[in-house]
Amino acid sequence: MRFLKTLIWVTAIVGLIVFAINNWVPVSVSLWGGLMLDTKLPALVIAAFMLGFFPLYFLHRAMLWRMKRRIMTLEGNQRGGGYPPATPVAPPPAYVPGDAA
Repeated sequence: MRFLKTLIWVTAIVGLIVFAINNWVPVSVSLWGGLMLDTKLPALVIAAFMLGFFPLYFLHRAMLWRMKRRIMTLEGNQRGGGYPPATPVAPPPAYVPGDAA
């Protein structure tokens, strides 16, 4: 499985490098107020990818963290703690009038 993961990452990086080399052209992006941003196309594509990827990645990691905490809490509650149950204490004998103390 690790080999497949490595193969996918290497393929993605090689594809990104080939894309960047073949499309290294300037692009003008119109911003607010008449501002123009001149950048290279690969930088624009990578920025757009990261803008979409990172919020979902952080949401996914937060969900995994929350689920892991929930599982740990449920497992801790199921174990019941580390102490044996308390033995009931016998009530003191009732006071009977006329008994000597």
